Amino acid sequence: MDATELRDKTPDQLRDELANLKKEAFNLRFQQATGQLENTARMRAVKRDAARVKTILNEKAAAAAQEA
Repeated sequence: MDATELRDKTPDQLRDELANLKKEAFNLRFQQATGQLENTARMRAVKRDAARVKTILNEKAAAAAQEA
């Protein structure tokens, strides 16, 4: 997932995406704790994607505040 795709989405879509990423991160943590996690790099990718979504949400919020 890259930032250009995310910037095209609405804030509601971004919040949904963030919720999905958080659920996935939670599931990955449980898999790691039980020794079932095969792709350990996925945890890092999910964390970074969540951070990317948060950053773009903050950018959109700041842009909305500038307009008002």
